[in-house]
Amino acid sequence: MNYADLHVHSLASDGTFTCAQLVKESIKRKLSAIAIVDHDTVAAVGEATALAEGLDLEIIPGIELTAQYENQEIHILGYFLDYQNNLLLQKLKLVQQSRIERVYQILINLEGLGIKLDPEAVFKISGTGTVGRMHIARALVEKGCVGTTAEAFRKYIGDKSPAYVLGFRLSPQEAIQIINDAGGVAVLAHPYILRNDELIAEFAGMGLKGIEVYYPEHSQSMVNFYLDLAKKLNLLVTGGSDFHGSAKPDIKLGIIKVPMELVEVLRRAKK
Repeated sequence: MNYADLHVHSLASDGTFTCAQLVKESIKRKLSAIAIVDHDTVAAVGEATALAEGLDLEIIPGIELTAQYENQEIHILGYFLDYQNNLLLQKLKLVQQSRIERVYQILINLEGLGIKLDPEAVFKISGTGTVGRMHIARALVEKGCVGTTAEAFRKYIGDKSPAYVLGFRLSPQEAIQIINDAGGVAVLAHPYILRNDELIAEFAGMGLKGIEVYYPEHSQSMVNFYLDLAKKLNLLVTGGSDFHGSAKPDIKLGIIKVPMELVEVLRRAKK
C-alpha cells in the first residue's frame, strides 16, 4: 500500500529541512506523497515540486493558515490549492507582517519575565522563512534559557504560558475562505488543541471540509472520536506527522502515514 504524510514543514516556516532534504527523506521513507503545509506561506511548494519531478513522489501544494477565534489560536490546513494565486499571495503578505509584529510583542513579554532576547537572534534563525514561535523557542535554547524547544513552549510561549501573544489577523472563516478561493480544501489541524469539539461543527458550517484525525498527539480514543465526528458531520479525514525536522526531534517524517486512498478523496474534493 502507498502512503502520504500530509503535515510537513520546511525552512520556509519553522521546519529545519530544506526542500531537497524533504524530498530525499521522503524517498528514503518510501512515502508516495507529502503535503508541504508551511505556516502562512507557500514559498517552498514550487521548489519542492521541481525537485520531486521525475521521482516517485508527489508534492501536494498546501498551507497551514493561523487564525484566532474567541482568544484561541486555530490552525486551518489547505490542500491542493493554487499556490501561485495572486490574491492568496497578497493576503499572505499581510498575515506574515502580523507574525513579525507578534514576535516583538512576545519578546516584550519575555523581557517582563526577566529574559532579554534580541529580535535579531530570532530573525537570524527564521531567515527568509515565515517567523513564528518555534524560532523564538530555538533562540531561547541557543541562549541557554531552556534546554529544549518543548520546554520553551511549556514555560514561556505555549498557548497558556505567560509570554504568549495571540495577535493574528484572520478569523477561521476568513482562513477557510482564502483556501476555498484558491481552489483548495480546508481541513482543521490537530483538533485536540481546541478542547471544544462543538466548534468543529461551527467551522464545518463556514466551509471546512475535513479534520486532521491522525496526528502524533492523538490517542487511539481521540482518533476513534474524530473518525466518528467526521462521519457525523460529513467531513473528510486526513493525517500527518507535523514534521519540523530537528526543531521537533521526536517527530520523524512519515511517523503518521495516511493511505493514498484518502489523498485521492481529498483531491476529488478540491474546488
